[in-house]
Amino acid sequence: MAQRTNVDFATPAGIEGRYSYTDAQAESARLVLAEVVGGLPVDRAVRNHPLPGGEGHLRKSVLVSVYRNLVEAGKMHPNEQLLAAIRMKPLRTLSGVATVTVLTKPYPCPGRCVFCPTDTRLPKSYLADEPGAMRALHHEFDPYTQTVARREALAGIGHPTDKIELLVLGGTFSAYRRDYQEWFVRRCFDALNGFDSDCLEEAFAANELTTHRNVGLVIETRPDHVDTEELEWLRRLGVTKVQMGLQSADDSILNLNNRGHDVDTTRAAMTRLRAYGFKVVLHWMPNLLGATPESDREDFGRIFDDSGLRPDELKIYPCQLLENAELYDYWKRGEYVPYTTDELCDLLADVKARVPRYCRVNRVIRDIPSVNVVEGNRRTNLRQDVHSEMGRRGTRCDCIRCREVGDRAGSRGNFIYVDERYETSGSSEHFISANTADDRIAGYVRLSLPDSDQFDVGHDLAGAAIIREVHVYGQSLEVGSRSDHAAQHNGIGAELVERSEAVARRCGYGRLAVIAASGTRGYYKRFGYLVGKTYMLKSLTDSRDARDTSTDVRECGDSPAHATTIGDAR
Repeated sequence: MAQRTNVDFATPAGIEGRYSYTDAQAESARLVLAEVVGGLPVDRAVRNHPLPGGEGHLRKSVLVSVYRNLVEAGKMHPNEQLLAAIRMKPLRTLSGVATVTVLTKPYPCPGRCVFCPTDTRLPKSYLADEPGAMRALHHEFDPYTQTVARREALAGIGHPTDKIELLVLGGTFSAYRRDYQEWFVRRCFDALNGFDSDCLEEAFAANELTTHRNVGLVIETRPDHVDTEELEWLRRLGVTKVQMGLQSADDSILNLNNRGHDVDTTRAAMTRLRAYGFKVVLHWMPNLLGATPESDREDFGRIFDDSGLRPDELKIYPCQLLENAELYDYWKRGEYVPYTTDELCDLLADVKARVPRYCRVNRVIRDIPSVNVVEGNRRTNLRQDVHSEMGRRGTRCDCIRCREVGDRAGSRGNFIYVDERYETSGSSEHFISANTADDRIAGYVRLSLPDSDQFDVGHDLAGAAIIREVHVYGQSLEVGSRSDHAAQHNGIGAELVERSEAVARRCGYGRLAVIAASGTRGYYKRFGYLVGKTYMLKSLTDSRDARDTSTDVRECGDSPAHATTIGDAR
């Protein structure tokens, strides 16, 4: 059992529940649901049953609540097609999991970056009217209430919440006191598990079998806070993915913006993070102080040409001029000029066409309300503008997000498996993906083959290849359910794991480790993986586990444009 912290972090009362409704709304909802099951479009069915007294029409949130209550009461059979029809904001779980974002409390930031806004009510770099920050303020930064409220909000609009990725934001997580970090994570898990645990180990064990399982835990930190001790601590906390601010791959730009570290520091952090099996998201900021559109185009190329970088995911956060940031003073003196929307769109259309297929571009703009932007781009739907510009040019982005299968998976088994290989500082990476005939990605695995001369990474990882991620796309389905025309729960994940084992065995590795979140442990146990200290492990030396790998080699050869090997261009 873990030692309990003696610091008391109180939990405020008041947890949001399922959407409520009147008897009249319930009756109208039952009639609407019956008509939708009969084939009528949702909007038309809703219009057919206006609420009494001129109160308007039913909201989808009420339809979802009534549907769930009828299913729980045994008065309606579960109907995934019906739920999909009445679900609000389907994109929220179309990538396969439900993301729950929580913010840590305000705390001194170790950085002094000129572009970061300062609001003493919030962690550094956040604004009070950003959606996530507003929710955190409402819940007084309590991890338990934030998690429950967000989880129930997603469920209330029709989304499955049994596979949850916890995204812990709020600045440099590594700078917070460790007792606070441990308490914060434990309380998030208590909110998923439905009871108060005494320690992390108890919370993790319960989460293996609970209704709301954690399939990934993400934190933010700075490259200059990444060392061996920190990574071992993060694994003890259950962290599986780390976001870091690269901001620029040019040391002169980093110095001008008072970033506090150089590019070599980020390279060293990336090498260690991959060696420990973490997925890595880098943040890149065009239009920093001293940058130009042309220098940013060159800078973007370094992110993937440099074998010390090459992130798994990328968030593009164009620098935005805010009055409560030091950069505002540079602008007033005429020393900084924000890009116009057209300049920014042109730049992003150029760089997105150069993203490799193994990387996912999560964002191209930060969700800052336009009223806060002093000068420069104020459009928050910039991704749409960029894609329109790329369409006009006849170019496209091949990043994972732009190729996700969504709800168009097709029939089970009709996938082409491709192994795309690239080198990094410290490892050979295999991005093995399941693709449709029209090049949509249904799932992938990130397999890392560490160099033999790596630094000491502990017993779990000694001599092991590492599965850093298995992800199957498409609308998130509840655990145990399946659909013949959905990517999830149709054996794609199992096939990807088997192919990873075959590649690792062929390359001479005697065992395979997985950086598994607590809620995924049961999945890997089905394939013979055992729980180690902080990873799951499987021996590859048993001949009974061997499989014919000729199909892996042949399929790579059949798709030469996809099965690329990216050389070391550092």
